[in-house]
Amino acid sequence: MLRVIAIANQKGGVGKTTTTVNLSAALVSLGKKILIIDSDPQAHATTSLGFKPTDYSKTFHDLIKHDASLEDTIIKRGNLSIIPSSIGLSSAEIELSSMPGREFLLKEVLGNKGNYDFVFIDCPPSLGLLTLNALVAARQLFIPIDTHFLALQGLAKLLEVIDLVRARLNRELEISGILAVRYDNRKRLNREVFEKIKGRFKDKVFNTTIRENISLAEAPSFGLDIFHYFPKSHGAEDYMSLAKEILERGSNE
Repeated sequence: MLRVIAIANQKGGVGKTTTTVNLSAALVSLGKKILIIDSDPQAHATTSLGFKPTDYSKTFHDLIKHDASLEDTIIKRGNLSIIPSSIGLSSAEIELSSMPGREFLLKEVLGNKGNYDFVFIDCPPSLGLLTLNALVAARQLFIPIDTHFLALQGLAKLLEVIDLVRARLNRELEISGILAVRYDNRKRLNREVFEKIKGRFKDKVFNTTIRENISLAEAPSFGLDIFHYFPKSHGAEDYMSLAKEILERGSNE
């Protein structure tokens, strides 16, 4: 069954795009068909996979405005496809603010993409209209969180928004995965914050953690996922472990 998953956290620099790109690549290597929707005006998922503006003419911006069809915006690379983003998307919050049903625009155009196993929506680092569209279109939410004290404070606002979305816009939305990133088991603070996260979210926290790994930071500059950049790195090992954990959890649902 198709799984539409938003990857969101209003705090920037917590690994949303890194997780979207490398988790997708891991699942592709395990035989799954993946669609990434880059809903961030910074277009980091698009550039992280090596796509340039000359590679496409239609983007998520055109899709969300109903100026292009879903098929017109998808770029395919084997079993990994992406709907690219662009800086033009930064004006979408204003452009779409007066449209009726503006929170449902992505859900309407996405429909039921049964030819994919997973659709991952890479959200911008905010809780604006673009992120709301992702939360309405998705049935599941993954939240990457770095294991530092301030990250816990920022999470509270996201949880408030999720509760509102559930109550008013999408009753099916559920937090199905909390992912600790930049985790160093040798650091007491990391361990303490991770334990607090597990105490709050229980079995929603992934057993897999993503260790601090320089290769994960380097790979996007080459337009490569971690498996094509450095397949023997800790980053590749961790995201493959995460992919397998997600498939295992899915088989038990």
